[in-house]
Amino acid sequence: MEHWMDETDYHILGLLQQNARISISQISKEVSMSQPSVRERIKRLEEKDIISGYTATFRHQALGRGSTAFFLIKTEQCQALVDFCERNPVVTDMFRISGEYNYMIKIQTASIEDIGQFQDSIIKFGPSKSLISLKNLIENRILLQESSLPFPTKHLS
Repeated sequence: MEHWMDETDYHILGLLQQNARISISQISKEVSMSQPSVRERIKRLEEKDIISGYTATFRHQALGRGSTAFFLIKTEQCQALVDFCERNPVVTDMFRISGEYNYMIKIQTASIEDIGQFQDSIIKFGPSKSLISLKNLIENRILLQESSLPFPTKHLS
């Protein structure tokens, strides 16, 4: 059976994005549907891999990781860099990008000194440029807000 994402699906996704621990009961009240209907919609969204998991967000400063930096790296040792970043506990995000550099890495550390140590450890992969965050102005933005979707309803067949 084909499933079309409708306004209710987006509403459910928005509620889950705001609070992944929200109960089926609360979602059913918010979208004015029965609990079994909500449960079935969530199950279909999971099966279609629209919902790929549930997570918690943390305040990095509270965990002793208040320093954020981004590194642009130009390398021909792509897989070695990916392997290094997967093993490195300060790396939170890694992107393959276009342009002069081919990777962008985001790290969260306890101090500026730790950022310097990370920079020293990636020298072997090629030239890099570092950007240190002074202040995080927008983080973990809710992508799906009711009535503000920047795109039309999508077909999920």
